[in-house]
Amino acid sequence: MGKKENKEELEYTHGLRIPKERVAVLIGKKGEIKKQIEDATKTKITIDSKEGDVFISSKDALNVYNTRELITSIGRGFNPEVALLLLKVDYVFELINLNDYIKSKNDLKRIKGRVIGTEGKCRRLIEKLTECHICVYGKTIGIIGEVVNTPIARRAIENLLRGSPHGNVYKWLEKKRREMKKRELIEDFE
Repeated sequence: MGKKENKEELEYTHGLRIPKERVAVLIGKKGEIKKQIEDATKTKITIDSKEGDVFISSKDALNVYNTRELITSIGRGFNPEVALLLLKVDYVFELINLNDYIKSKNDLKRIKGRVIGTEGKCRRLIEKLTECHICVYGKTIGIIGEVVNTPIARRAIENLLRGSPHGNVYKWLEKKRREMKKRELIEDFE
């Protein structure tokens, strides 16, 4: 993250690149999504549509960081409505790099298939049990969810990527889900 210094105030900037095919999603119809993000984060976003380069600037470094996470998640396949959840205090974005789990090109398709499952069943079940959003895009798997749930989704996905049987992962997730519900009930009574 860079800083520009004026006499009055500091301005923080950050540049990143997203896939060219995701630029239109970031901009939205008539620039609506870009404007919505700028207004919500108090930042200025400049986009080079030809290269996929995105530049964020603001007088607040935290706003630049939050906007970077939001834009990165859109670049990794999330729709803007889901990505905007990151503006809530208790939501986070995690990214799993599939290059860490593959040895050949054939592995990529196979391990993505393990996480997605037949007709998306596995991904949907992980989303349901962890209350997270999951996006498999390119050589990454993105997770957006509440701070307490995201590590559970990440661990389930990583276990699948390492070859754990689906049934074992589902049982573990259901156990974690029961623990989460039990904790919520206890918190409600306190």
